[in-house]
Amino acid sequence: MSPDAIKLKKSENLLQLTYADMSYELSAEYLRVMSPSAEVRGHSPDQAQLQTGKKYVKFEGIEAVGHYAIKLIYDDGHDSGLYTWDYLYDLCLNQTQYWQNYLQDLQQANQSRDPHESVVQIMG
Repeated sequence: MSPDAIKLKKSENLLQLTYADMSYELSAEYLRVMSPSAEVRGHSPDQAQLQTGKKYVKFEGIEAVGHYAIKLIYDDGHDSGLYTWDYLYDLCLNQTQYWQNYLQDLQQANQSRDPHESVVQIMG
C-alpha cells in the first residue's frame, strides 16, 4: 500500500507516513536497524547482521525510487536499502512487535543500542 504523503522530519529524526486511515511516525533508528539492504538482512535469513549502536543515527536525506520505494540516507553512511511501499506499510503496522523482537535480539547477543556503551555480563 503506497502512502498518501511522506515527510522527513529531520529535526525530530522521524519519517512520517500518512495513509488514508492513519498516520505513522518511524524513527531513524528503527528504520536503520530494519533496513531491507543486503548489508543488514543478508542474502538469506542466516546471513542477517544484528545492527548495534544505532541509537543516535540520524537521517541525512531521502530519495524517491521510481513509483514504488524510497531510499533513506543515514549519517552513519548507510544508504543501500530500498524501502518499498509494502515494506514501509508492514514496518508501520508491526512497529511494536518488530521493535520488541529487535530489543530481545540485542539482549540475547549481549549488545547495546548505544554505541558508547559496552555490555558486560558478569557470571557468578
